[in-house]
Parts: sequence; structure tokens; C-alpha cells
Amino acid sequence: MNRNFRKLKKILYFMKIAVPNCFWLFTCALILTTRPTEMETQRVDLDQPIWNLSTFTGRLQYYAWITNPLLSIQSESTLFSAKDLVQKYRAGTEPPGTTVTQIRRAQQLYLSAFHPDTGELQNVIGRMSFQVPGGMVLIGAMTTFYRSNIAVIFWQWANQSFNALVNYTNRNAAADISKKQLGFAYISATSCALVTALGLKAVLSQRASPIHQRFVPFAAVCASNMVNIPLMRQSEIQNGVVVTDEDNNPVTKSKYAAFKGIGQVVFSRIVICSPSMVLLPFLMEKLEKTAFMVRYGRYVNAPFQILLSGLSLVVMVPVGCALFNQRCSITVDKLKIIDSEAYEEVKSKYGDNIPKKLYFNKGL
Repeated sequence: MNRNFRKLKKILYFMKIAVPNCFWLFTCALILTTRPTEMETQRVDLDQPIWNLSTFTGRLQYYAWITNPLLSIQSESTLFSAKDLVQKYRAGTEPPGTTVTQIRRAQQLYLSAFHPDTGELQNVIGRMSFQVPGGMVLIGAMTTFYRSNIAVIFWQWANQSFNALVNYTNRNAAADISKKQLGFAYISATSCALVTALGLKAVLSQRASPIHQRFVPFAAVCASNMVNIPLMRQSEIQNGVVVTDEDNNPVTKSKYAAFKGIGQVVFSRIVICSPSMVLLPFLMEKLEKTAFMVRYGRYVNAPFQILLSGLSLVVMVPVGCALFNQRCSITVDKLKIIDSEAYEEVKSKYGDNIPKKLYFNKGL
């Protein structure tokens, strides 16, 4: 009887772990295979979104399409060929026999690798398609090596270096930032992460249980994101970002738009890393007590956490990006209250025909 009870407990424990992981794997597969379906004979308008970006579901499909981690391993020649095909298709000079599937593939590569404002090729590490391979290593390492001060310092520094490059790559390119400002933002964010991580670690090691110490990396990441992103994009806050009308005609610069866009990006980045950095500590606290992890934990702990972080990020990167539309909008009524200087410029340009909404690229 006791033997059967123990077997039942093992089965239930396995199901408790396996079922959620199977769900994650299914979701990952669904996202990675997301692609538009269109008739091969019709001509498509590349300026019109494939999915309805005014809805969360449409944005999720779109960002799953362009943040696919497999896109980050494409060669530069492939990416520039895709850009060339997109430009030729816009001009109506594409090679004869070019199919819609080929055009959409070229568009996918182009959107994943080239900046939406400048059209320049982005650094591969800073692309959102590299968030999964880059982030999984950093998150897995931070949640594994949290006990040693030296390890905390190294991995927080590595994470902030990665974040700084991602934030700079995905900024609103219409707002310039000097090397001095970049350096200040990088040093400030790294310092904030280290002070938060080491300070919390010192306090929790004396006053809290071991499980609470596992959340120190997450607290440090949240704090540093609140510093890194605004400082990396400080010129937008100081000078405002260019806002346009519905037809993409530049109207004015708005500081209110800058604050709104940066705030949404900070929130999205925290959401992206939250599941792996919040759930992994609970899972590992349980697993590390099993006979297998006691015996082989020193060899498999880090790879296991890196793998689980990767599975989480495959889902959460498009989810985080899809929370808000990249083409963000502000109402003129709020602009009048919060950014009166920008409103007066809009009023002088449009008179009584002031548009109700203005648009801008909030970045990722």
C-alpha cells in the first residue's frame, strides 16, 4: 500500500512539472511557426500591417514573427538581399516570378534587423530577435550564481552591458545621444544594479530565508531597467520626440510623448523577464532537494536554468513587445494639458483643424 502511494506521489509530481512545460513547449512551437497566409497571386501593400496591430492578438502574431530567435543567425548578405528585394518590390521592379511568400520572408528579415526610423542594419546583439539567446544565458546565470559577490558583480555587469546595447539599438533614432550621455547612462545603470543586488543580498542573507535571496537578481534587473532605459534615451526626455499626424507628416516634438513611450518600454522589459526570474527560484528551490540534483546539480543546474529561461523568453519576448503598439499615440487634449508648448506649435500649424491624435515611434 505504501509502495503504491509513493508511486502515485511520483506520478503526480511528474505531472505537476511536465504539464506546464508541455504547455510552454506547445506555445513556443505555435509562436515560432507564426506566419502570414495570403494568396500567391495578389500584390501586397508592404506599408499596411499584416495583422491588426490595434489588438493585442494582432501585435502578438506580428512580434512573434519578427522576434523569432532563428532570425538572429541570418548572414548580413541575406539581410541586405532581403532589404534590396523589399525596396524593389515597393518600386515595382522585383524580379519576374517573385512570390508573395518570398516577399513576406524578405519583409520579415528586413523588419527584424533594420531600424524602423533610419533603415540602418542593427547590431545583432541589440536586435529583439537576439533577446532569447542573449537573455536566456544572462537570466539563467543570474538565477544560478547569486550566492557569490564576485558572481553577482560579473553577471549584473554583463546584463547591464547587454541591456545598454539593446536599449540604444531600439531607441527612437530621431533623438540623438552623445557618447558622454551613453557612458553616463551605462555607468549609472550598472551601479544601480550592483548597489541593489549587493545591498539586498547583504540584508537578506541575515534577515530572510534562502528562497528570498534567489529574488535578488530580479530586484536588481527591475531597478536597473528603471534607470538604464530613461538615461539611455535622455535626449528624448530633454528635447522631446517627433510626433506625426495620421499620414506620418511631422508635426512637432513632444516631451510628454517621450515620457509615455519610455514608460511603456520599461514596463514591457520587466514583464519579459518576470516569469523566468520569478518562477525559476521557486522551481529550483524544490528541485535542488531531489536526489538527482543533489548528486548532479553542480553539472546540470546552470544549463537547466538557462534552458528554462530560454523557453520562457520565446513566449515572453513577443508578449512583452505586444503589450503596447510600437506606433504609439497621444491625444491632443492631453498634450494641451501636459505639454502646452508642443500644443501651441500644433495649434499654429493646423488652426481649427487640429488632429485628435498624434503618433510616434516609442521604440522597443
